[in-house]
Amino acid sequence: MTPHPRTPAPGTPAELVDALTALLAAESAAEAAAAGVEPGDLEQAVWLRLLERLDGGPGMPHRPADWLRRAVRAEARRARRTAVRELPYAQDPVSDTEPERAALVAERRRALRTAIARTPVHCRRLLTAMLSPSDPTYREIAGELGISQGSLGPMRSRCLGCLRRMLPAEVAVPEHRGKER
Repeated sequence: MTPHPRTPAPGTPAELVDALTALLAAESAAEAAAAGVEPGDLEQAVWLRLLERLDGGPGMPHRPADWLRRAVRAEARRARRTAVRELPYAQDPVSDTEPERAALVAERRRALRTAIARTPVHCRRLLTAMLSPSDPTYREIAGELGISQGSLGPMRSRCLGCLRRMLPAEVAVPEHRGKER
């Protein structure tokens, strides 16, 4: 196999590290937010994977840049799976005062409202009505929006899907504490 045209095949591990450092930083920064981890953590995991490969593993990758991109994405997937499996403690071990809790709730609401403001107009109107403090019924929401009550469910589903796709990119996954299942 020939090396990737933009990344010459380095001869030594030190040359490999030098050649891939900038690319790894860029790839890690791009994947970190969606995975809910710090870019530096992704970088460390990929460097460790490379060291394991060089020390007793299959050896130097034939196309280092391609290998690195795949490794970053694999580590990001692993981080997302780990975050889903980790369970938070029932009670926060550190002091959990009411002002801190109120600040966290306010920040989450702000992030949600910001994401809702970026959805298409019909979704924005529906989601705003659904989050109204008056807690309207489907009939009231349908009347307010001028649509049939039967179309609210499918529309709500599409709008929540849109919102779900927007939020992971904007809001990092909260830190999970506890042990894995």
